[in-house]
Amino acid sequence: MSFNIDQIRGLFPVLHQEVHGKPLIYFDNAATTQKPKAVLKALQEYYEKDNSNIHRGAHALADRATRHYEETREAVRDFIGAREAAEIIFTKGTTESINLVAKTFGRNFIGKGDEILISTMEHHSNIVPWQMVCEEKGAILKVIPITESGEIIWEEFEKLLSSKTRLVSIVHASNALGTINPVKKIIDAAHAVGAKVLLDGAQSTSHLDIDVLDLNCDFLAFSAHKLYGPTGLGVLYGKREVLEEMPPFLGGGEMIKEVTFEKTTYNEIPFKFEAGTPNIADVIAFKAALDFVQSLTKPKIRAHEDALLDHANELMSGIKGFIPVGTASEKVSVLSFNINGMHPFDVGQMLDAKGIAVRTGHHCTQPLMKRFGIEGTVRASFAVYNTKSEIEKLAEGVAQIARLKNK
Repeated sequence: MSFNIDQIRGLFPVLHQEVHGKPLIYFDNAATTQKPKAVLKALQEYYEKDNSNIHRGAHALADRATRHYEETREAVRDFIGAREAAEIIFTKGTTESINLVAKTFGRNFIGKGDEILISTMEHHSNIVPWQMVCEEKGAILKVIPITESGEIIWEEFEKLLSSKTRLVSIVHASNALGTINPVKKIIDAAHAVGAKVLLDGAQSTSHLDIDVLDLNCDFLAFSAHKLYGPTGLGVLYGKREVLEEMPPFLGGGEMIKEVTFEKTTYNEIPFKFEAGTPNIADVIAFKAALDFVQSLTKPKIRAHEDALLDHANELMSGIKGFIPVGTASEKVSVLSFNINGMHPFDVGQMLDAKGIAVRTGHHCTQPLMKRFGIEGTVRASFAVYNTKSEIEKLAEGVAQIARLKNK
């Protein structure tokens, strides 16, 4: 690696602590990433110097806050390769971004007998909103099956596509398995039958280069907090021509041009979808997170994380009782597994006692767990500040726990 891992770790205050008397090893990055000092500083500086509502003020603080807020919108546009900043909508998270599309595009352009396609590996946030649309509109939700390794069965996807398909909503990288789906190929196939495509980028945006123009997706949803930014902030990218056809999501201030008791005229995009006072501080601080990622570059980050995943797979595969879940050929840095005869929660608690933070359970993918016939998994997910020595401590801890059950 060409960057200094110790220097990078020094940027994250939370990493330098003990848990249960052991140095913290944080492997729960798919749930949320830790925040560098620059993000924390940006939050503090906003509240200490620029705290003001945006877009409507005529004073200096409002002007500064507005400028910094819109600078983040432009930074997001650049980060994902969108054509214009107006195509970037701020929400409170990936979940709200997907629901925004469901409640606007779904309710207006999906009707009785139309079909929506999702995959078996979707997060609940990319299942439930479409079920709600189908119940309301009389549409049909169809599910793309996956292999034992956790990959989409392409031939089955092609069979499901038809002239009735109005939307394909697909996860770019699985939060539970790490699988990277062939989204460009999926988008091309969906467009060939006239369907729109939404990508759930909650996991992919921190690991993979994203270029929405090259992918040609109609929507992309992701969250700041999985990208070294603050919680409570999400992004929805949409093509201008699609967004302009969609009605507003919420009503109130900012999303209007003129209000009378007889009629309201709605604002232009993106403001049409940003009713009320937004999450100003976290939007402003998110730019610092994007700058951090851009300074390291995605290819270098991914190379480091891939090396961590390879090291983990190599060490863990020799442990008696270790059962990997999700062995796709293309993955982000997520290692999901079980230990034979042990409940995932028990494994997670025993690792926590060693100072190792992992996630356990169904990871908001209950249908996926049902597909594999399991209740849940232990999930270790790696980020740019993790090290090979931490991976070795994880493997040592898993081996010790496995020996207790599989003597």
